[in-house]
Amino acid sequence: MKIDIKKISEGEESITVRYRELTPKLNKIIGLLRNDGKIWGKLDEESVSLDPYDILYIESVDDKVFAYTPDKVIKLDGTLNSFVSDIADESFFRCSKAMIINVNKVVSLKSLSSNRIDATMEGGEHILISRRYASEFRRLLRGER
Repeated sequence: MKIDIKKISEGEESITVRYRELTPKLNKIIGLLRNDGKIWGKLDEESVSLDPYDILYIESVDDKVFAYTPDKVIKLDGTLNSFVSDIADESFFRCSKAMIINVNKVVSLKSLSSNRIDATMEGGEHILISRRYASEFRRLLRGER
């Protein structure tokens, strides 16, 4: 399968890209555009839509998934794994077995003993990045992911 991308400016350029050569990030952006990028959840028994970029972090507690924004806690359907595959955005990073953080909402980082990282979020909340995910997070920060 081939995709033709054409750009028109001062002249016409045509680039042919094989489907398998598309970067995963581009595939994720295309996925976001298809469903308008909104996430649906429940807030006080009412269905609400949520822009993923407003999310500070997502946590799984007692087999329930919650998205935390600066001012709301919204219950999401599904699991953390389904969220990662549905949202398809590299801004979200799995930082522990039960939590995903929005990397764009991190304001400071501090290395801790045992190879863990303390991430301070925009709201002042501290999230621990477990040692299992810390090395991958460091690669992400270096742009190697």
